[in-house]
Amino acid sequence: MSESFAPRIPTPLEKTPLDALHRRLGARMAPFAGYELPLHYPSGVVAEHLHTRDKASLFDVSHMGQAILSGRGAAEKIEALVPADVRDLAPERTRYSQLLAEDGGVFDDLMITRLPGRDERLLLVVNAAAKRQDFDFLRQELPELGLAVLAGRALIALQGPRAAAAIATLLPNVAELPFMAWRAAEFRGAGLFVSRSGYTGEDGFEISVPDHLAEPFAEALLAHPDVAPAGLAARDSLRLEAGFCLYGHDLDVTTDPVEAGLAWSIGKRRREQGGFPGYERIRAALIEGPARKRVGLLPRGRAPLREGATLTAPDGRIVGRLTSGGYSPTLSRPIAMGYVETPFATPGVMLESRLRGNLVAVEVTSLPFVPHRYFRGPAGKDRS
Repeated sequence: MSESFAPRIPTPLEKTPLDALHRRLGARMAPFAGYELPLHYPSGVVAEHLHTRDKASLFDVSHMGQAILSGRGAAEKIEALVPADVRDLAPERTRYSQLLAEDGGVFDDLMITRLPGRDERLLLVVNAAAKRQDFDFLRQELPELGLAVLAGRALIALQGPRAAAAIATLLPNVAELPFMAWRAAEFRGAGLFVSRSGYTGEDGFEISVPDHLAEPFAEALLAHPDVAPAGLAARDSLRLEAGFCLYGHDLDVTTDPVEAGLAWSIGKRRREQGGFPGYERIRAALIEGPARKRVGLLPRGRAPLREGATLTAPDGRIVGRLTSGGYSPTLSRPIAMGYVETPFATPGVMLESRLRGNLVAVEVTSLPFVPHRYFRGPAGKDRS
């Protein structure tokens, strides 16, 4: 048998419609999920992170997958794949959920918005690394529905306490949207999709823009004195402080939504009636509690612990593992998340890990590390 040792030709990285803008702004580019994206800009990661917490930052998230699922009964039919209550989702409202494997493990997580109009349409936003498999999965499992992938649209996130004031200068009709609400808007005669959501724990918006207008729209936002660009590194440290899962790290097909701390995303009707993959496993975890839980972790000292580090009990037994770790610019200390056996998941429990051969004390804590600051609407509450 002959064997070829020809070198592999690397797959070229894709570029987003904002690629030229990132380079003009001096971004350090890096590969992520098959794309070349800005890791950070000349101001640096810490400055970008703190600017987001204080004012507003613009993130390019055009690598995410966007699609519209349409057809009679689309909301009820997608409930065969996710645990969220989609059937009762009101028009122009958004819910977070998960695509589930047969045993209840998380295949991917996603945002689902019911679009307005007589025809039943759901706008889906999925993770970049999984978008092709997600869309193939949806076509396979729901062949009677239409799935239109929105390949010609960029996605821009504007995040921070000054985000609403900044976006109001361009799109005044969206500034009063409550958290997890959606609205169509217009820029230079073209249609935009705007949702009040994000991945930082701050108030903010995610705006779907036709490719040809992505750069002028981003430049118009960046012209606001409170808006600055931010890259992948700040996005990751912000989401870690907010206690959000990163798919492929804190969440994967071996993890069910309950142990991941996502039981809040499973609607009451769905908990009672089921009808989604892995219902028995998830129902048992809801009633009896999961065997392990995702928790916040506070390593002692100044050096961050990283993904994969094991967590041991006082008797030396391994009881958990880190799934995300880094430095918190807001708290000026290392923070982490991970899974631990449920008896050790109580805030205040002390565990140990190893960093470069040295033992590090690690305190279990609740999530998030930094409180969320969403805009709940004029009534002061989320109307989702």
